[in-house]
Amino acid sequence: MSTIDATNTDQAHAWDGDEGAHWATHSEIVEESLARYRPAFLRAAAIEPTYRVLDIGCGTGATTRAAAEVAHAGSVFGVDLSARMIEVARGLARQAGLTNVAFDRADAQVHPFETEAYDVVISQTGAMFFGRPETAFANLRRSLTPGGRLVLLTWQPPDRQEWIGAFSQALTGRTPPVPASDVPGPFSLSDPDHVRKLLHGAGFDHVELTSSTETTTYGRTVEEAHTFLLGLLGWMVEGQEPAQRAYSIAALRDTLAAHQTDDGVRFGSATWLVTATRA
Repeated sequence: MSTIDATNTDQAHAWDGDEGAHWATHSEIVEESLARYRPAFLRAAAIEPTYRVLDIGCGTGATTRAAAEVAHAGSVFGVDLSARMIEVARGLARQAGLTNVAFDRADAQVHPFETEAYDVVISQTGAMFFGRPETAFANLRRSLTPGGRLVLLTWQPPDRQEWIGAFSQALTGRTPPVPASDVPGPFSLSDPDHVRKLLHGAGFDHVELTSSTETTTYGRTVEEAHTFLLGLLGWMVEGQEPAQRAYSIAALRDTLAAHQTDDGVRFGSATWLVTATRA
């Protein structure tokens, strides 16, 4: 494990603690949640058979494995702050018979990646948590070959996400507060102007953001989704009186039941597909 930047300490504690362990335990749900975004994401990455690919915030490795299947004569390196998720990622890659992929627990903000070592850097909803994004993206630029490609999938603002409003209303009875744009979190890269300024400042050219809307899934059944989300969002009902807590938990179940489809429990979502090249 390389050094963790001081501004990423809280993120490291979360992702390498209970939160990361929960995601690792429910890796099948986590990997399926964004599956409908993945084809366009990989097309934008334009990976070729001999490419060397770096996957930032790789989690349990869904995008890493997908990249490795395409870059069969190249290599893919996935990094994440969660040791538990990296452990799962390694196991899933072995099961898939992939020999051109490696994983490590690392803070991509400061990790000493080899200079000009990668043809493409990808990150599916993993690049929004840097404590110092300017430093992080400059580090990632350094790791790219001249003309190399950066491809990110990031969330659009909270008011364009059905899922966050529905979960918050069920568990707390109110809409979630709008997060500050300069605080690491799911929506820190939701403002296109901020993203363009950030990436241009880090030395990237041809920064483009393409809007995409899909449904995201949180489990195959209501029970599965309920268990997963309570483990993830249980903090929302902490401090509630027992009767209110029971009501909130039941309200979440009802919300999930209303979104049950033949293809799992699904909610609307909106993302930016961000592409840029190393100047």
